[in-house]
Amino acid sequence: MSGDHLWCSKRAGLPTVTNSDDPPAFDDNNDRRSALVNSDKIHRPEPASGLSKLTASEAEKSISGNLCRCTGYRPIADVCKSFAADVDMEDLGLNSFWKKDAKLHKLPFYDPKQLKLVAGNTGTGYYKETEYYNRYIDLRFIPDLSTIRKTGSQIEIGATVSISELILALEEENNNDLILGVRSKVTILTGVKKEILTLEEFLEKPALDSRHVLLSVVIPSLKPTENGYSEHIKTKLLFETYRASPRPLGNALAYLNAAFLAEICNGDDGVVINRIRLAFGSFGVKHAIRASKVENYLVGKKLSVNLIYEAVKLLRAAISPENGTSHPAYRSSLAVSFLFDFLFPIVDVDGRLHTPPCDYPGTGSRLTNDDCERMTLLSSAKQLIESSHENYPVGEPVIKSGAAIQASGEAIYVDDIPSPLGCLHGAFIYSTKPLARVKNIKLKCENDVNSIVTFQDIPKGGDNIGIKTGFGPEPLFCNELTQCTGQAIAFVVAETQKDADVAADTAIVDYDVEGLEPPILTVEQAVEKSSFFEVPSFLYPSQVGEFSKGMAESDHQIYSVEIRLPSQYYFYMETQTTLAIPDEDNCMVVYSSIQAPEYAQGVIARCLNIPEHNVRVITRRVGGGFGGKAMKAMPVATACALAAYKLRRPVRTYVNRKTDMIMTAGRHPMKINYTVGFKSNGKITALHLDILINAGMSPDVSPIIPWHMVGSLKKYNFGAFTFDFKVCKTNHSSKSAMRAPGEVQASFIAEAVIEHVASRLSLDVGLVREMNFHSFDSLKLFYGNTAGEPSEYTLPIIWDKLMKSSNFEYRVEMINKFNKNNIWRKKGISRIPILQDVSLRPTPGKVSILNDGSVVVEVGGIELGQGLWTKVKQMTAYCLSAVQCDGVRGLLEKVRVLQADTLSMVQGGLTAGSTTSEASCEAVRLCCDVLVARLVSLKEKVKEQTGSVSWELLIRHANMHSVNLSASSFFVPESASMRYINYGAAVSEVEVNLLTGETKILQTDIIYDCGQSLNPAVDLGQIEGAFVQGIGFFMTEEYLTNADGLLVADSTWTYKIPTIDTIPKQLNVQILNSGHHKNRVLSSKASGEPPLLLAASVHCATRAAIKEARNQLFSWNGLDALDSFFQLDVPATMPVVKTLCGLDNVEFYLQSLLSRS
Repeated sequence: MSGDHLWCSKRAGLPTVTNSDDPPAFDDNNDRRSALVNSDKIHRPEPASGLSKLTASEAEKSISGNLCRCTGYRPIADVCKSFAADVDMEDLGLNSFWKKDAKLHKLPFYDPKQLKLVAGNTGTGYYKETEYYNRYIDLRFIPDLSTIRKTGSQIEIGATVSISELILALEEENNNDLILGVRSKVTILTGVKKEILTLEEFLEKPALDSRHVLLSVVIPSLKPTENGYSEHIKTKLLFETYRASPRPLGNALAYLNAAFLAEICNGDDGVVINRIRLAFGSFGVKHAIRASKVENYLVGKKLSVNLIYEAVKLLRAAISPENGTSHPAYRSSLAVSFLFDFLFPIVDVDGRLHTPPCDYPGTGSRLTNDDCERMTLLSSAKQLIESSHENYPVGEPVIKSGAAIQASGEAIYVDDIPSPLGCLHGAFIYSTKPLARVKNIKLKCENDVNSIVTFQDIPKGGDNIGIKTGFGPEPLFCNELTQCTGQAIAFVVAETQKDADVAADTAIVDYDVEGLEPPILTVEQAVEKSSFFEVPSFLYPSQVGEFSKGMAESDHQIYSVEIRLPSQYYFYMETQTTLAIPDEDNCMVVYSSIQAPEYAQGVIARCLNIPEHNVRVITRRVGGGFGGKAMKAMPVATACALAAYKLRRPVRTYVNRKTDMIMTAGRHPMKINYTVGFKSNGKITALHLDILINAGMSPDVSPIIPWHMVGSLKKYNFGAFTFDFKVCKTNHSSKSAMRAPGEVQASFIAEAVIEHVASRLSLDVGLVREMNFHSFDSLKLFYGNTAGEPSEYTLPIIWDKLMKSSNFEYRVEMINKFNKNNIWRKKGISRIPILQDVSLRPTPGKVSILNDGSVVVEVGGIELGQGLWTKVKQMTAYCLSAVQCDGVRGLLEKVRVLQADTLSMVQGGLTAGSTTSEASCEAVRLCCDVLVARLVSLKEKVKEQTGSVSWELLIRHANMHSVNLSASSFFVPESASMRYINYGAAVSEVEVNLLTGETKILQTDIIYDCGQSLNPAVDLGQIEGAFVQGIGFFMTEEYLTNADGLLVADSTWTYKIPTIDTIPKQLNVQILNSGHHKNRVLSSKASGEPPLLLAASVHCATRAAIKEARNQLFSWNGLDALDSFFQLDVPATMPVVKTLCGLDNVEFYLQSLLSRS
């Protein structure tokens, strides 16, 4: 939804940072602090005064676990390059005690069922606690366990030494000793008994329980000689490590880890392997393993292409993930790629020992990094904005309101409000079955539970309602029958949030499915059973032209091609949160993190069977929403209000990340089939789409999705354009609007059609895009009055401007040369346009001037982090300055925007759709016009008496003359100005690693038309943040469910949004100032959602790179790939990309070499 992102680089006080379901590196403040502290310990030249020894690379890498994607990470990185704070993440303990006088022999006796040994307890980010503890023993303060000792040819590392401390210690050694991890030994303490085991013996043992303590790891090392690491003159010791994971640096479990050690000898007849060790881990087995069969096969043999070919065949069979492991074939393929990358470069064409370009020992992939990787993650980038002084301070890049207190953690969010006396805490019990009767709920922790709230606790006359839209309600709790996984069954209330979470998490629900029909879990099943939600006729989009006629005009046709698009979770920083407080006279005060307080007010009133004037919903600010805090925040607020009403005590909840992900759902999944007709020059004459939208169990806002989709599908002139939408009712959690709802899928579908046509005709896809651009006449035909005036159609200007500013043609030439000269890396580039029409909604406003001249403003829009308050303050200052008295240029600092309050500002509506900021500004302008009219005549009278009039003097006189200094308005957009089209374009360049499937986004250039931006700095953050969120949808965020539809990618360890190491290395953004638009709010245009659609350029560029890889693969097989067409799934994750590049591409390459020899 519109601009739902936080402006600050990091809000220290944001509660989700320490949520037990999140990984430790979520708190990136500590990573930045440790980077700064550690840099000062390194022996480097002293920096200039006021600067630290921290390098740009270290600063960037220190925030690689940051998940605040709100403004696209670049602003965060820029700030971190200039400062950091104090401790390592692994130095942050949790509920620790027993720190003083810590000695190993004084370790107290403890009951492992009640206490847990920890070393910072950061492991809970991945290894979730199945047992819950009240106390922890922190072992980090025992010197025996927290020191690093180096003696002779080995290093002993205490068990609580953090990874960053170990890296720093090894760097300070300042030598090139080779650490032989595969010969390590570990020391374990059981009671008073110590046991020393080899690493392999340790890994073979059952998992240690709390009665065992890992004391240290001893790693042998070898001193380097003049000839590498070997004492033998004709031999060389080589060592390499590998890791393939969804994020290069950010928190992510690897698909596969590997470490290889080889001693090779350069003899008269070639290179011989004397010894080799191949270790693999993290590929779906219980512990790391050695590939012994492969080692034995290689030892003593001469290195050759044939030897490597036979070895990789053996290895593929040896690396066999256990059943249930995701992407098993991909993981086996990675093992082959790693071994190939390790051995193949050693053999030159003449069979002699070959030295790769990067020095040994190294940690990077040599074959795939010919020039060795750049040190920094991000390159310098351009952000071009045009500020306007015409309507000062509107148009100025004013710092976002509240940015300082957000960054410092002083901004108050709902969970920061102190708990009232007697406050209870709640947590949801949700269904794990899609369609079942709930027979019974059993709590394991009954003693810690105050109450359990279900539909049976709804007051007489109240409704079981949690969400209400214009299309129908959704129940707060299931009655006796669950409708989907993730549906709320009950709300557990306890004295603390932890007690409530534990009780809900450990609750046992007894289900019964006897006699029930099977659940509807696919759109195909919904079609079979005619299970649909109705789309009102006034919302069903209009078709364009006659499809049969367009097909008859075409030279070529493509019939019934299927595309499937997945869901996407909102992933706001602040999860759903509410505080409900019973008030006098049967009233309820509810503090909610919601995008639509007015809607929650109505739902709560209906549920409790009380008048709406008895319900007061207050929202100061929201910690990110993206649409997930619109409808989906209502049941959270209502559940708290119901519990508070029942118990007559305050009740609050802060939904943990896992529960939030499972219950809130996200973007609409869909299945698309397209049929298209086109001319030989690429001009499309007809397009028909059959689209099945998975809406879930209730309508929510799903019936509006077809309308949104068609608006973005019409970005090209398809000639005749027809479609059939079905909004499917299934037994999944109801899907709701998420930023650019329907539009992002639609824009991608349009690009997929264009790419397919270009592929079929073997034409340049850019030419096909341009061939199908709208003229203004066709734009008018497709969009009607929304197209506006011809001067407003800025896409052709943007398209040409981007071609030049991105140096597109030259880069295409360079990419072609690169692809010819590189076997295992391929680049792709793509340039795409976007058109998205948006609508303004009625919005209230109120402006009041106080006695001292300060100004308070209320608007219907909610501050979600998108800068709405900032723009409203600018508009207020600008409009009131029309009084033209002394000091009005300083009015901006006198304006304060108040929190939303449903009993103070009625008809507040919904903050969504990208246009709430400008609508709120227009409502404020109407108020200010009234106030200015009242003040101008008075000013002239005062001026006659005093000669000059300051703002403060004028307001004092206004009070003395009883002038009404408060004005309210309700902005209702006229039909001619309610809707308009946003334009933009992007070029993205990527590089694909054919051995791993990793896609690096090298550069993205964006030009976006903001009209006359109300605040170009705020809009810049919106554009970059939206683009990065789009990258997540298209490239990284896998929304995985089990067979019952229950989300299993339910934490930050399994659901991967983009991080600083997966965004474009260079992101250039230009905001186009397209001049005056008479029907816009001060000529401004929206920026919150449309730029998200531009991220499809990354997906298209990846497809172009894969096409080059597939052409090469087919050439190794002696096949012609020119007519081959392939679909690139969304998201295009590493396994998806690698599969299309060839899971067996290494074997095919080796076979091609053998066939030539």
